[in-house]
Amino acid sequence: MYMYYGITMVFFTVFWVCHIYIYINNMTLFIFYHVSYQNVTPFLCIIIALHSVEYHVLPCDICIINCILLLQVTVRDALNQAMDEELERDERVFLLGEEVAQYDGAYKVSRGLWKKYGDKRIIDTPITEMGFAGIAVGAAMAGLRPICEFMTFNFSMQAIDQVINSAAKTYYMSAGRQSVPIVFRGPNGASAGVAAQHSQCFAAWYGHCPGLKVVSPWSAEDARGLLKSAIRDDNPVVFLENELMYGVPFEMSEESQSKDFLIPIGKAKIERQGNHITVVSHSRMVSLCLDAAAVLAKEGIECEVINMRTIRPLDAEAIETSVMKTNHLITVEGGWPQFGVGGEILARIMEGPAFNYLDAPAVRVTGVDIPMPYAKILEDNSVPQIKDIIFSVKKTLNA
Repeated sequence: MYMYYGITMVFFTVFWVCHIYIYINNMTLFIFYHVSYQNVTPFLCIIIALHSVEYHVLPCDICIINCILLLQVTVRDALNQAMDEELERDERVFLLGEEVAQYDGAYKVSRGLWKKYGDKRIIDTPITEMGFAGIAVGAAMAGLRPICEFMTFNFSMQAIDQVINSAAKTYYMSAGRQSVPIVFRGPNGASAGVAAQHSQCFAAWYGHCPGLKVVSPWSAEDARGLLKSAIRDDNPVVFLENELMYGVPFEMSEESQSKDFLIPIGKAKIERQGNHITVVSHSRMVSLCLDAAAVLAKEGIECEVINMRTIRPLDAEAIETSVMKTNHLITVEGGWPQFGVGGEILARIMEGPAFNYLDAPAVRVTGVDIPMPYAKILEDNSVPQIKDIIFSVKKTLNA
């Protein structure tokens, strides 16, 4: 038995290990595991199986262990798992884009998929967004379910005629006879040090267009559940990721790792409960809002942070319900202020039943109304920071 412990310990010295001390039937059990979706399951099962045989551990005890363990999965891996599972589930699904196959993707989101599914389903394309977006839309009209990756959504401007005129409008123009089940996905918004032509947020651009569904995930759970829903949807979906979030790990429950786990498109999520002010955001800005809320909580200000998850259709009901409780509202986004996502939310609140519950004017926190500078100090001052959110909350509450 000690030999098994030795082998396990040698293997896991290569990885970041966690030591969980559990008593089962008055026996001490050390479990060494790597917080990775790919590695924890088989080795944990081996260790538990050995102890089950040796000490007659009951199934209920094993269930308790499984409940204790929460895996950490990066947004990149969550997206990869979602595509892998959907490619496996439905042979009509395929991925195409620049460097998605042999290079494993510019951001390694499609890592391993080409080796598993081959050239017919993971397709490298030339650098011609209008061309391969058009191919993808045509394939969707012919009954396939393409995932069209843009290396950055800034390049989707080259293909915007295909996205809007071909994908978004066809179902309406065909009187419902021709659906276009396609996902356009890739990094969106500001990254770091890539200047004006690679830093735009397209949430408001695509959110403006009827016929599209527009999704903007924040966490690994968002990325996994929403991408699977987008791939299965019969409508064109614009899936806006964020480059700076790819490597960020999030805890994921056992439920969210199921192959049947889906997050419905069009439903927001309350990430933090509060009763003083509603803070609405999407994508990477949710992280900043939660950090700001943690600072403000120490001063007695409780923020209710809403992760939009979906830009179109907008979950106005969730925001209205929160505003009716807190009586205050600010929106936070990385995009430009004019005709932005925050402006739409404020208009909905003004036009709806929650307006009469506001005790102060609603406020937007946005990116600065200029093309993104290259210099880091200017870049930092061009996108919302935690201090900007804190300042706006205090100003709104007159605190």
